[in-house]
Amino acid sequence: MTDTNQTLLRTPLNALHAELGAKLVPFAGYEMPVQYPAGVLKEHLHTRASAGLFDVSHMGQAFLAGDDLGRALESVTPADVVGLKEGMQRYGLLLNDQGTIKDDFMFSRLVGERDLYLVVNAGTKDGDFAYIAEKLRGKATLTPKPDRALLALQGPKAGEVLERHSPGIDQITFMKVVRATIAGAPAIVSRSGYTGEDGFEISLEGRDAERVARVLLNEPEVLPIGLGARDSLRLEAGLCLYGHDIDETTDPVEADLVWSIGRRRKEQKDFPAAEKIMAEIGNGTRRKRVGIRPDGRAPAREGTEVADKTGRIIGRITSGGFGPSANAPVAMGYVETAFAADGTEINLMVRGKALPARVAPMPFAPHRYKRAAKPTQSGATA
Repeated sequence: MTDTNQTLLRTPLNALHAELGAKLVPFAGYEMPVQYPAGVLKEHLHTRASAGLFDVSHMGQAFLAGDDLGRALESVTPADVVGLKEGMQRYGLLLNDQGTIKDDFMFSRLVGERDLYLVVNAGTKDGDFAYIAEKLRGKATLTPKPDRALLALQGPKAGEVLERHSPGIDQITFMKVVRATIAGAPAIVSRSGYTGEDGFEISLEGRDAERVARVLLNEPEVLPIGLGARDSLRLEAGLCLYGHDIDETTDPVEADLVWSIGRRRKEQKDFPAAEKIMAEIGNGTRRKRVGIRPDGRAPAREGTEVADKTGRIIGRITSGGFGPSANAPVAMGYVETAFAADGTEINLMVRGKALPARVAPMPFAPHRYKRAAKPTQSGATA
């Protein structure tokens, strides 16, 4: 192991990854499994068909305490925090004062608890926590929980698997969050994930993580899944990866994430750079994040320039690769707004050669979340 690798942090599942034959690589300051012996393709397809277990313990977990937490957190995000009901979680964008994206994150309001539970991205967690703590100074106190682990059980059979070890857990629906016991270990469980599939994210004390992971992996439906398949799954699902598809050079309108801005927040214009962002919602932006499908079989990689049919550069790929479920190359990136309509013909510039492609709707694989039934007009559920 090199000197650089010796400085890497390790999750509580590191020894288990090695035991399972994982290929370990540096990622966000951690030694993480990029794939297991089954390989990325099989891991990807298995998650879509059955259930996969991901170690995402490198993510940043924290609790936010204070007297008026909703209003406090709303000073750094355009999401509706005040309106979040108990037992629910929500996706939010962490904005800087210029209205560009410092990170995307999840926040939850657990039943009967005053504190908010936050999960931020691994590579930005130290900066995120420092930023939130400084911006909310005197209004709220942020307490990171670096000793907690985080597992993601994803796929159409995730519910029946987890139900065996936490009776009743399969009753919760998408974006709900509960405290539960998983195989005897206390946990915070949300019905969420970043694959486009049904599934759960399970926050545990680090000391319980390996035992619970082994219990889940012992189920016949479950395989361990590495970062390689996690990336191809989220790309097919049309989900942004921070540092690639969104960062501090992009804002919510360009990134096609306006849906994450609460209706009340739009009306009150009380979030960072609200006037600028609301003007963009009304008037449009110079560029837009879109899905892209190359016409051939060659994947379009991150950084590939996008050109119009005259050869003028109009954008850039931010994420790209082969989509195993789509059985074709898929990508996303930014193009000038005039070229953002689905079906627009474009070229991808690869080693000086123009390869035909077209703007395409996302997701490339359908989302299959377990959503709550909507009430009918009679008040019954459909």
